[in-house]
Amino acid sequence: MSRTSGSTPLLAASQLYKRFGDNEVLRGIDLTLHRGEVVVLIGPSGSGKTTVLRSLNGLETPDGGTILVDGGPEVDFSSKVPQKLRFALRDRSAMVFQHHNLFPHLTVLENVIEGPWRVQGRPKAEVIAEARVLLARVGLEDKADARPHQLSGGQQQRVGIVRALALKPDLLLFDEPTSALDPELVGEVLLVIKELADEGWSMVVVTHELSFAREAADHVLFMDGGVVVEEGPPAEVFGAPREERTQRFLTRILRPLDGA
Repeated sequence: MSRTSGSTPLLAASQLYKRFGDNEVLRGIDLTLHRGEVVVLIGPSGSGKTTVLRSLNGLETPDGGTILVDGGPEVDFSSKVPQKLRFALRDRSAMVFQHHNLFPHLTVLENVIEGPWRVQGRPKAEVIAEARVLLARVGLEDKADARPHQLSGGQQQRVGIVRALALKPDLLLFDEPTSALDPELVGEVLLVIKELADEGWSMVVVTHELSFAREAADHVLFMDGGVVVEEGPPAEVFGAPREERTQRFLTRILRPLDGA
């Protein structure tokens, strides 16, 4: 059942195109997300999923299309986009990357407060107090003074999630957050993301963890070759896919997982 509330989308991306040299990575991508909704992008490697995510965050500049985040200006990529508009996208969202990208010379607490304190300019005492609460909620309250190299991969990625939450974004973006983890550490990170979904955070998640997509998503997009091949509720996409390409992908990927 969808967690969405209201009819106005929080995020609306329309006809996104992106080319890297001769490689057309995005070929007219549409994506809509309502507040409190979880949209999951699945598909083979190289299908354009990460480029979509980076475009939503302003890290990548599409060659065409528009992106509108509720309360902010519509960004039209048909002409040169001013830097302030790309920053407007980034201000409304926070990204959790495949690799945690923590600053190795800073403690866990310092990593978490860096954005809200130095970038957003919020009072240091306030963001420290909030950071400690966030670290406690993911079971890392005793790691505040540790350096990233003293943590496991799963702990580092949980710090990455806390760092994103500390920015108080409207939208959370996850780019294959478990792909760099050892298998035994995947579950602890997916559990945190699932709890955030249950709390009503709005998020777009790129993942190869299809069991997670089936359980946590409100809407699933299957991408291949820079286009959305099929989309819909997870029960439809996974249970009764319409497109032959989706069926082949799921037969190769999903069924071995079900039989494990």
